[in-house]
Amino acid sequence: MSKKAKSQFLCSECGAISVRWVGRCAECGEFGTMRETEVSGTVAGPSGAVVVPAAPLALQGQSAAGARISSGVGELDRVLGGGLVPGSVILVGGEPGAGKSTLLLQASDRMGIAGRTVLLVSGEESPAQVEMRARRVGCRADKIFLLCETSLERVMAEAEKLAPDLLVIDSIQTLYAPDVESSPGSVAQVKECALRLQRLAKERGMATCLVGHVTKDGSIAGPRIIEHLVDTVLYFEGERFDAFRVLRAVKNRFGSVSEVGIFEMRDSGLAEVENPSALFMQDRQAQVSGTAISVTMEGRRPLLVEVQALVTPSFLPVPKRVAAGLDFNRLAINVAVLDRRAGLKLADLDIFVSVVGGLKVLEPALDLGVCMALASSQKDRPLPDSTAYFGEVSLTGEIRPVAATEPRLKEAAKLGFKRALMPRSKDARKVAGLEIVQVSLLKEALHMEL
Repeated sequence: MSKKAKSQFLCSECGAISVRWVGRCAECGEFGTMRETEVSGTVAGPSGAVVVPAAPLALQGQSAAGARISSGVGELDRVLGGGLVPGSVILVGGEPGAGKSTLLLQASDRMGIAGRTVLLVSGEESPAQVEMRARRVGCRADKIFLLCETSLERVMAEAEKLAPDLLVIDSIQTLYAPDVESSPGSVAQVKECALRLQRLAKERGMATCLVGHVTKDGSIAGPRIIEHLVDTVLYFEGERFDAFRVLRAVKNRFGSVSEVGIFEMRDSGLAEVENPSALFMQDRQAQVSGTAISVTMEGRRPLLVEVQALVTPSFLPVPKRVAAGLDFNRLAINVAVLDRRAGLKLADLDIFVSVVGGLKVLEPALDLGVCMALASSQKDRPLPDSTAYFGEVSLTGEIRPVAATEPRLKEAAKLGFKRALMPRSKDARKVAGLEIVQVSLLKEALHMEL
């Protein structure tokens, strides 16, 4: 009599494991997501083969200096830290229609033109559909190989045979391993496929890009262990009806996570934005109350962004507070400081604040620009057109210094601003053509400008 196989129940949303079926997952709280899976009693590697123990190696001399491969897309290389690292696994996530497939197709084309071999695996589109996109974005490389396949075994076999410099999987949720008893896109399938592709990338030294779907809460679909398996996690941000796209790294083992890449979506594909500050400023209207220009830092890149604020009487028991492109909690702090420390009565007013251009700014240096825009809207007086603002506003009403003062000032001067209002700092140096005004208190800044 054969022994009955053991089974366990796996949540298809978060990957939580239970020894018995339950109607609601104890980890994520979702109903009806527990699926029964068999537990194998044998220990094997991700590909099902016996794992051969690896011998210890000397740390020095395992990687050649300057081994990165340029993707041909400058903004992508910036976010990655200088280019693709051979053997690395990159997870690219974003909303549907953000441009993930287009970005990777353009990078593949430029790598192909440079003489690199690229294998593009599409599990969602037919060869004709991929070719239509390639024609639209102007692809002309002859070293891009297309494989429309969802079987993981077939994909890995072709990758081993071709040995490409770059392997693109679009998307990881469409692949399935035949020996895993669950449907494509399930937690077990996504986890197993990612694990096997990661091992293949390390063994063959090929850079691998995995496209991941985004769930309704904004996170990449599948268990969080996928983000731990890969070397880099990139999010492609941007509204569907907005022309600008921001590529941001939330994890990078080979570079900084503070860098961002900015693109503009056009009919011919994604165009790199080398000077985003000028692009964000080009349609700005002068002499309008409730607007202020703030200088922020995205990684090592200074950006000038326009902050717009609207303060209006409220007809609700609880006034509205709406923040678009900035942290809502910091907006609440800025409103409280203006009300308590600067004497502006904002408690019974509706407040709407937005960063123009679809950019999301999280650094505290935006505080001064937000406060100046709110005060300008509340008093209905426009701020000086040629003045830029940056600085962190504390709970006591002080304006605190921020990092990278000199790059911010140089960026403001380069775009034609004649004046900069900033916190008192020892790092402030004179910049040709720019008047630097240093203040200590928010109340002092408001009195000076309004």
